[in-house]
Amino acid sequence: MGNCHYHITVPPFELPPIDLDGVRIETPVILAPMSGVTDLPFRRLARQLGAGMVVSEMIASWAMIRENQKTLAMAEMDSGGGVSSLQLAGCEPTAMAEAARLAVDRGADLIDINFGCPVKKVAVGQQAGSALMRDEVAAAAILEATVKAVSVPVTLKMRMGWDHASLNAPRLARIAQDCGIRMVTVHGRTRQQFYKGVADWDFIRQVKDAVDIPVIANGDIVTEDDAAAALARSGADGLMIGRGCYGRPWFIAQVVHFLRTGNRLPEPLLAQQKDVVTTHYRSLLEHFGSHAGVRLARKHVSWYSRGLPGSAEFRAAVNRLADAEAVLGLIETFYCRLVEHGVTRLAPRREDVLAEGANGQAEPGAIRWAA
Repeated sequence: MGNCHYHITVPPFELPPIDLDGVRIETPVILAPMSGVTDLPFRRLARQLGAGMVVSEMIASWAMIRENQKTLAMAEMDSGGGVSSLQLAGCEPTAMAEAARLAVDRGADLIDINFGCPVKKVAVGQQAGSALMRDEVAAAAILEATVKAVSVPVTLKMRMGWDHASLNAPRLARIAQDCGIRMVTVHGRTRQQFYKGVADWDFIRQVKDAVDIPVIANGDIVTEDDAAAALARSGADGLMIGRGCYGRPWFIAQVVHFLRTGNRLPEPLLAQQKDVVTTHYRSLLEHFGSHAGVRLARKHVSWYSRGLPGSAEFRAAVNRLADAEAVLGLIETFYCRLVEHGVTRLAPRREDVLAEGANGQAEPGAIRWAA
């Protein structure tokens, strides 16, 4: 069944904490792992703004073992409190086990195993990610080896199946539970859908009914109404949100407030958003260094500003600059001018957000504004 976008009235959801063998997720609305997006600065910011748990970018197990410097930077965990998960991908049980041990040594509270990545390089070239949904024996070996290797809880993220002829997520979830996996997240698409079509939240209920461990619903949750519908239709214990947080790291807090109260939090004032953008930008510079930080920040600045008056020219100027302080000056001038003119930000249109990344890439979408 597809998802229809409609406004619904729901009673408040309790959203009780999830306790995974002593690792407690107080608020089970989680920032999804997103390649090139959920680096440490973004995860730290999202958690400060209300995310109940954050998950690293997907990390290849072999790169972790070889201590590739870029991989180690991706695997860095924040010691500032809260629950942080590191996501691993791979097709060799021994490598996954060793990488998990290294991740725990670096401070990961949880290890998440990726059986959902649809990218050809991973799923076909490396027989990892979503390809493992087609080989349940190999999948079980990886799950069991990883669970046995570490003392922290291990979780799993997967899709409904490889295609609609093999929707085996409920069966694989039972296998995972038997292997000691403590929580399962299901993206309501098949591998063959990539990020196209619509996420099937109703199917996730079949996974929930198949296991006793917590189940998290993921896919197409970009408005508060989506969050309520996904939770109600899936029967899941919590939600994982990805694209809805592009340029809106405060969105998870809005979702949590709506689910618990039925009331909507407005978008932050533009002056507050300027502070978030500036904080995020400086954090990227500090973490990655000036040269890399400037380049990595461009997509985030684009998401933050898209749809605001003059944003096309602003983004073009930002993308031309290599000097970090010059970019910060542009950000300050751009937002201050809009604040002075009384511009406020409205929530993005659902169709625009869903268009972002429909091809698996993180591309900005339009955001409405009002004066």
